[in-house]
Formats: sequence, C-alpha cells, structure tokens
Amino acid sequence: MKTQASLNRRLSVAPMMEWTTRDYRYFMRLLTRHTLLYTEMVTAAAVVHGDRERLLGFNAEEGPIAVQLGGSDPTLLAQAARHCEDFGYDEINLNVGCPSERVQSGSFGACLMAEPQLVADCVAAMQAEVKIPVTVKTRIGIDDQDSYEFLATFIDTVANTGCEHFIIHARKAFLKGLSPRENRDIPPLIYDRAYQVKRDFPQLEISINGGIQTLSEAQEHLEKVNGVMIGRAAYHHPWRFSEADEVIFGQPRPSTAHSAHEVVEAFLPYVETKFANGTHPKHVLRHIFNIFQGVPGARAFRRHLSTHAHLHDATPQVLLDALALVPR
Repeated sequence: MKTQASLNRRLSVAPMMEWTTRDYRYFMRLLTRHTLLYTEMVTAAAVVHGDRERLLGFNAEEGPIAVQLGGSDPTLLAQAARHCEDFGYDEINLNVGCPSERVQSGSFGACLMAEPQLVADCVAAMQAEVKIPVTVKTRIGIDDQDSYEFLATFIDTVANTGCEHFIIHARKAFLKGLSPRENRDIPPLIYDRAYQVKRDFPQLEISINGGIQTLSEAQEHLEKVNGVMIGRAAYHHPWRFSEADEVIFGQPRPSTAHSAHEVVEAFLPYVETKFANGTHPKHVLRHIFNIFQGVPGARAFRRHLSTHAHLHDATPQVLLDALALVPR
C-alpha cells in the first residue's frame, strides 16, 4: 500500500493544462528521477464516463506521479479516484485553485474555497475509496474572501477529514474580471500566508507554489515549508531540473542528465516509438523546445524544430537535425 510517508514531495512540477502531458513527463524523467510530477487536471466526470486509457494512461518511467482531479460531486470524485488508483497513481490531488470561468461553471476549482465543508466531503469520499493519499491544491483566498482567517478555516475544515497535505498557491484568485493567465501574475504573492499555515498546523505537510523560478529559491522556501511546487519555470527552463536530484533530494542526478545533448539523445528513442505508433513528431517535440535555453545554438535548435517539426512528412530525424545545430 502506498502511504503518505512513501512520497517525497520536497519538489514537484505543477499540473498545467496542455503542458504536463505524458510526453512532457517522460522528458522530465530524463532530468530528474525524484521530483513529483503531476498530470494535467482531468475532471471526475471525464474519468468516470470517458476514455480512461487516453485520460489516465502513463508510462511506468513517469513515476512518482500524481493525478489532479477537478470536480465537486463527492460520489463522482470517489468513483474517479478509484479508477485513478487502479491505473497506479501515487497520489490524487483535488483542484481547488483554478479560477477559469469554464471551471467555475462546473462548480469546481478555486470557487470551492467558499465551500470548505463541500471540499471536506469530497476529500472524505475519495479517501473512503482509495488507499493512496488524497491531497488538495488551493489558493490563499478568493475575491474579497482573502483574510488569513478565511484560509485557516478552510485548511482546518478539510484537514479534519484526515487530509495531510496541502499545496498552497500563494496568490488569491479573482473569480471575475481576470483571465486565468492574469490570475497567475496580477494578484500579489503572499508567501507568508503559506508559512503561517505551516506554523499554525505543524502536523500538516505544506507545499508552496507560485512565482518560484529556481532551485535556490526552492531551497529558501524549504526552510519554512515541507515542499515546493514549480510551474511555468519548469516548462520554460527544464535544464534547471538536471540538478534537482542532487540539490533538493541529495541523490545523484540521472545518467541522462549530465548534458542537455544527452537528454535529447535519450529522448529520441521515445520520439521514434511514438512516431512508429502513429504520433506526429510535433506533438512530442513541442515539450523540449527550451532544453538548451540560454546556450549557444539554442535559438537555431528552436527555429529548426518550429519550422520543420510541424511539416506533414516530418519524422524523428528532425530532432537529430536540430541537435546538430547546437555545439557540444
């Protein structure tokens, strides 16, 4: 049985729609073996009624891996959680942080912060169905409900179910008037709110999310909380994670992560396998555009991929041709 203690959440990559796909996760595993990776958010209804292999399938090499669910119906979430456990996920995370109108129309995401007891009911229903941990990712508040007392009440209510791990995106969410993208930048970051939650609820495992760019920044946060979740910076600067196993986990880096060239060469067989199974290279290669960020040849590498990977007759050779443009 997988337990709360069996997961090391000191560093994780945030669930990001259209970004944290199984192709991206396989790529990231060439850079870090120990960072916890998340799926894109998938709704409970889709899991219960849709194509579960397409929605939940993943490669064994991607673990440790958590699935993020969206929903507000305890019964539906419980059914979805059971399917997720059957697929072999290490953790199930409930989205209480997404502010998009589409998510709000389904009565889940950040708007659920206003209904802590409903969130508690959802978490309890999932916990009753699975043996793996059920966790919650939340904001520090919504709209004018943005006091620390509001956040603490939410945490306390949900924690009473036995939920032990909360990921706190240290911005509040504006449910009206800001786009999801603006909600990632405009509300100010208040890291002290997450720190205060950890002080007031020392028995809980608290991870912090929002605006964190580097492993050195992560180390600073880890002096005050249990874990750090990095989002867009992990996607736009993947090479930074080549040091994650050493810096954050005290473990050797993967054998594939001693140079960016080695990472790309190690990714090629995966691209070839996907291509042989009918997946066009553009769908896979879009995730590695930034592997050479900031080094000579990076622009030529990106330009070649963006120009040629989308062609109808593109093959995995396009990756080798792009790689040849970057000096070793």
